[in-house]
Amino acid sequence: MESSQSKRSASFSEQTSQPLSEKDMEELQSTLPPDKKLKAGREYIWNRKSKRKAEYWKYYLEYVENGKLRAECKFCPKTFAADGNLNGSKNVKNHAESCLGNPINIEKEKGKEKQTKLYFDQEHESSELKCGSRIINLNDVREALIHMIIVDELPFKHVEKPGFRHFVQVACPQFHIPSRVTIARDCLKLYYSEKEKLREMFKTCQRISVTTDTWTSIQRINYMCLTAHFIDNDWKLNKKIINFCPISSHKGEAIGKAVEACLEYWGIDDKLFTVTVDNASSNDVACAHLSRMVRRTGCINDGKNLHVRCIAHIINLIVWDGIREHGVCIDRVRNAVKYVKNSPARILRFKDLVQKANIDSKSSLSFDVPTRWNSTYIMLETALKFRRVFSGLSLPDGEDLNDNERPPEPEDWEKVESEDLNFQAMAIAMKKKFDKYWGDVDKMNKFIYVALLLDPHSKMVIVELTLTDMHGPEKGTKLANDVKEFAYSLFEEYRKMYATSNIPDCGDNMSMDIDNSKGVGSDYVRKLKERAKRLKGTSGYAISELDRYLNDQLGPEEEEQDALTWWGKNGQRYVILNRMARDILAIPLSTVASESAFSTGGRTLDPFRSSLTPKMVQALLCTQDWLRAKEVPIVDVEENLKELEEIEKEVQRGESNDVDDEVVFVDSLV
Repeated sequence: MESSQSKRSASFSEQTSQPLSEKDMEELQSTLPPDKKLKAGREYIWNRKSKRKAEYWKYYLEYVENGKLRAECKFCPKTFAADGNLNGSKNVKNHAESCLGNPINIEKEKGKEKQTKLYFDQEHESSELKCGSRIINLNDVREALIHMIIVDELPFKHVEKPGFRHFVQVACPQFHIPSRVTIARDCLKLYYSEKEKLREMFKTCQRISVTTDTWTSIQRINYMCLTAHFIDNDWKLNKKIINFCPISSHKGEAIGKAVEACLEYWGIDDKLFTVTVDNASSNDVACAHLSRMVRRTGCINDGKNLHVRCIAHIINLIVWDGIREHGVCIDRVRNAVKYVKNSPARILRFKDLVQKANIDSKSSLSFDVPTRWNSTYIMLETALKFRRVFSGLSLPDGEDLNDNERPPEPEDWEKVESEDLNFQAMAIAMKKKFDKYWGDVDKMNKFIYVALLLDPHSKMVIVELTLTDMHGPEKGTKLANDVKEFAYSLFEEYRKMYATSNIPDCGDNMSMDIDNSKGVGSDYVRKLKERAKRLKGTSGYAISELDRYLNDQLGPEEEEQDALTWWGKNGQRYVILNRMARDILAIPLSTVASESAFSTGGRTLDPFRSSLTPKMVQALLCTQDWLRAKEVPIVDVEENLKELEEIEKEVQRGESNDVDDEVVFVDSLV
């Protein structure tokens, strides 16, 4: 006798032996939310007269996989075994009632777990409390906790730490702290939710420029970070990390294919405008691969200006070449600063010598960071102010020390002041290397100059002045003309793309400008309108828009507006040019954030993120980037030593006189 399981398998085979027709697939797709798509290759089953009686089944799609029936949620990627006789339906039912992608559940949650609580607001600069009441939504508290975990880069186990649990018990005792497993699950849910929002935003984007960056985990696994840069419909500049994945090879072709796959996944491969990368030779190969891609999908200027070289990386190469060439004097000053800063007693002695030397300076000694070359400049600049004080200290010296570990000699200080001819020669060599990358307009990406031209505060005048200052009147004028010619050719390409569909039809207003009292007939008016429409589609008409922009003057109130604000308010006056400006002004010149522009160190994942799966790492990194508001600065975890010293003094003034005895210094200045 044939078993019931065999019968079920047979029924599945019968249902899937004839794939759903194209019409059935379209009708099945219509039952899904707009952002949900049927998965290609999946054997869906759609029975309009289903025997499923439970209400929650309407939130699922059924399909067969390896001869077994499964259910796919219509609102999220979750799937479940769905044979009621073998698996039961508890999981299916529970998920249907809790899936936050389901609008029904979202509405239910809005009204749950709300409690009216008394609260006390402290008056400004007063210890008095003002009593009031408000509604506390514990779901909002949970969402805020997830937000904190992601944005502040906290481990999931943070919620299990006794200090945090004590804080929550005091601040909001009604809140039930989720487990670390629940926290991880909620972080993934938030990632999927925010990703769909970003996907919808991309649909309204015009073009997108990207940057690539490399991170490393403590297990020495290399990750590629891909960031999209674009200007939205409100003329706001956006920066969104869209991919953070492991890469097994640093070869250019592999990097290019990885970027292409990511762009295709997001559906923006036909919107790629530029790629900003550092000067590694592998990136040249990657950009060549992507140039071939954009020529297939559609691009500006045949993809010739796709590759943008990172200016921060070029400057770092130049600076560190110079520092390494003349590093002995810098090392000696650094060791002297380190000797003083490593001992509180030496710091006190140093301050005493500063007072005796009558040096009026509020600066304090600072270490430099090996991966941030501007900190080396700050260290040297500060140390020079206390040059006489260092001579009064017994700095380590002896035959067992290396040459760069000895105390700084007078000639070292002179070199640090940059009066030495060797330093001048080094500067000349550095300038030559700078010219190698940025000295020739033909070797540079001309989009950079067009961006300056499209800044309403600069326009062509500043481009001409800059180039003549750098290269002299004759060559500078020629280069400026080359830039202007390129800008006009670029504008002509945009005109051909957008003129027909985007220049507003002003034909309806033509009759207002014609005096019908002079016997002008309706046929003449109609022909005149047609001629005007044809004229708007020619290059002569379109180029006049660029000329008009270059000749227009800013009003007094516009002088204070940044470029994006100006275009947001005036773009409708330049219907084609504003399309061009929206693409050009979003191009990033560097692969690193502004606060990291002076860093040469690679980015390293912390131990917590290094312990996660690649998918979870991507979820946390991307969501953190999407949630962070642009106006909120990234907090530096390193404290300001001078600020801490002032805090210690302030607290000590309010305590007993015995506080100083709590810390005993056992070293000396001898």
